[in-house]
Amino acid sequence: MEEISQPSAHIRILSVDDHPLLREGIAVIINSQPDMLLTAVASSGREGIQSFREHRPDVALMDLRLPDLSGIDALIAIRSEFPEARIIMLTTFTGDMDIQRALQAGAYGYVLKSTPPGELLEAIRKVHSGKKTVSREVAAQLAEHMGGEALSEREIGVLRQVGGGNRNKDIADRLSISEETVKAHIKHIMEKLGASDRTHAMAIAVRRGIIEI
Repeated sequence: MEEISQPSAHIRILSVDDHPLLREGIAVIINSQPDMLLTAVASSGREGIQSFREHRPDVALMDLRLPDLSGIDALIAIRSEFPEARIIMLTTFTGDMDIQRALQAGAYGYVLKSTPPGELLEAIRKVHSGKKTVSREVAAQLAEHMGGEALSEREIGVLRQVGGGNRNKDIADRLSISEETVKAHIKHIMEKLGASDRTHAMAIAVRRGIIEI
């Protein structure tokens, strides 16, 4: 895609999303603003990385779930090459772990696709000015789980095995640990998540973005 010539006063934006209707909607919203211009679009993580490299946008809007790489992996790749890159995650996912991973990876913002257009435009302007921003719903999700005990990597691994329909014995064999250790991990997982059983633990973990299925 050829870069569009525009005055330097414009905030130059890259949109990375695999849904054509969403991309078109974003284009209409952005190009209706006198101080913004959508300079490039991409439909996958790798395409987004290449587009960022070619167009050097002021702000990039990045979906969390993409067909090849995750939006966070694409974010990390871009920031490893362009440390000053200002990227807003624009997504439907409200899980606190998704949010934390994105912000820890260097996202300047985390905005939901349900956000009114005016708030999205305000977020873009804030990020362009060097500030960080998250949607109100996102801030509420972070606050709800603030101070809670996080699952360990081993516990997340056990939970993924549970999600695959494996019995305790199968999990023990796969992870080379004892069945009693698996039971202890599951007990701790349910306590940390406030879950009543394994199914409930899985539902909470998926909703919070701890694991994907």
